[in-house]
Amino acid sequence: MIIPYRTSIRPRRTPYTNYALIAVNALIFLLEYQTHPITGNLEFRPWVHQFMLTAVRPQLWQFVSYAFLHAGFIHIIGNMFFLYLFGNNVNDKLGHIGYLCFYLAGAVFSGIGHTVLHSSSHIPTLGASGAVAAVTGAYLVLFPKTLVTILYWFFFIGTMEVPALYFIAFKMILIDNVIARYTPQVAYDAHLSGYAFGIAAMLAMLAAGLTSTSNFDLWAMIKRGNRRRQYRDAVSSGYDPFTGRAGTKQIKAKSPAEQQKDEKTQELRNEISNRMLERNLPAAAEVYLKLMNHDSEQLLPRQNLLDIANKLAGDNKHTESAQAYEQFLTHYRTYEYAEQVELMLGILYCRYLNQPKQAIKYLEAAAKKLTDPGQLKMCKDELARLQN
Repeated sequence: MIIPYRTSIRPRRTPYTNYALIAVNALIFLLEYQTHPITGNLEFRPWVHQFMLTAVRPQLWQFVSYAFLHAGFIHIIGNMFFLYLFGNNVNDKLGHIGYLCFYLAGAVFSGIGHTVLHSSSHIPTLGASGAVAAVTGAYLVLFPKTLVTILYWFFFIGTMEVPALYFIAFKMILIDNVIARYTPQVAYDAHLSGYAFGIAAMLAMLAAGLTSTSNFDLWAMIKRGNRRRQYRDAVSSGYDPFTGRAGTKQIKAKSPAEQQKDEKTQELRNEISNRMLERNLPAAAEVYLKLMNHDSEQLLPRQNLLDIANKLAGDNKHTESAQAYEQFLTHYRTYEYAEQVELMLGILYCRYLNQPKQAIKYLEAAAKKLTDPGQLKMCKDELARLQN
């Protein structure tokens, strides 16, 4: 038995919409049942049946209402647990309105998939599994390289961390397809339709620029793979990427000193990656400083660079942290919370580095985009102090 219980990232903003969806599902579940007057057993209240999705004669409202009904405690606990596990970060990424629309669309499309494939079935369908599958599919696209910590219990008990890409693929293929297919009263095609919608819709949103992309999401991975494929095909056919024409141009061999520098650079970068995977941020920050002394032009992945810059600021290494934040804003201008980085840079230049011009530059940029009242007040207070 394996049970996932946490991911390696946390939402930067409180995922109120996801919490509200979990609360609404729980409340409706409590209202679904009544005690049978003779047997004393729990049974559905009469009104519940009209909101279940019946494939043979579906009503329009049922494509949404069925996703808020559940057939027992295990059913709702399982769905709400996975919604909490993966939905919080998707809510953070899409925003509250966007996430709500995405969740409801996932419910509708999973219901449509089930109805199309079981059009003659009179068995009613209920449960948030399809919508939750859509959210899980979105998490796979947005955060494929994050780690899911799982508790395993076979002959012995232990924990291990698995990349989200592999865990969700395992859940989607083996659990929600193979196992569910042979489990009575499980609408497995609704699950798979939800996954298909979540993955396809999120890839489309990233490709169209409706959602901000990063170096770590599935769309970026696909683009990098395609570029590598194009480069390999071009080079193998005799194309010279440096001149733009076919040829056999010789590339000048690097000197021993240059080779040694490249090897040292790669060694330091690998060490930073290893320390980050170990969640040893202090050690990663120390190695980053060594890397900058060795080659200041080196650029780390976005989240690694931001985490290290925050760590350096927390350790009162103000000059080094400001340089890291500057590099971050230079290369990752489309970061969705760039105004918070600008605010941090403004405070560093104002309070610790005595560079008022730089401080005003970043504080004014941050003030135009900040939405958090506390952060905005802090920003304006610092600007007022500098301009007096």
